[in-house]
Amino acid sequence: MITVLVVDDHPIFRQGLAGILSMEDDIRVVGEAVDGESAVALAPQLRPDVIVMDLRLPGISGSVAIQQILAQAADAGAESAGWRPHVIVLTTFEDDNSITDAIEAGATGYLLKSAISDEIVAAIRATNEGHSMLAPSVAAALVRKMRVATVVPRLSRREMDVVKLLTQGLSNAEIAAQLYLEASTVKTHVEHIYTKLGVSRRFQAIAKARELGLG
Repeated sequence: MITVLVVDDHPIFRQGLAGILSMEDDIRVVGEAVDGESAVALAPQLRPDVIVMDLRLPGISGSVAIQQILAQAADAGAESAGWRPHVIVLTTFEDDNSITDAIEAGATGYLLKSAISDEIVAAIRATNEGHSMLAPSVAAALVRKMRVATVVPRLSRREMDVVKLLTQGLSNAEIAAQLYLEASTVKTHVEHIYTKLGVSRRFQAIAKARELGLG
């Protein structure tokens, strides 16, 4: 039996989700929390296998609550009792910062509230077995962040300035005027940017920079 704690400040959604989950033979909802503080207080008492949590909650955020709950579980006493919950974020937010914050906090699943009930149930079963479950758009965002993390450290601060202006459609002369540089210096920066982005043409550099979220 998989025990679940549902955390959401909207009563209709929270109670509806709890009702849906309770219909599954192998899932038992052991509690509901209306905010981050309640989740942090209830989790060590109920010791659920899986916590389904929204991110935007009254008081502390879902990401902070995830960190605190997992820190409790990592305590020596909790470890000796064998409690290590898995957290699935279930939210409407799919911006890069929300996703990154939740994953870094320790969430092993990230779904959007547009997911159908079968997807949520499948995610609970999968995360309980140690697998990660991510909505397709969330997985794409994480890949994008990884690609940016690979490229950005290779660009100097001045090259980053030039990239941003490139994506705005400015010419070398216009970029030079904006940054108070010589046109020849901007041309050198642009050539270095081409090399680091793995492109050979201006339009390719602009497209790649936009794809990576650099502009």
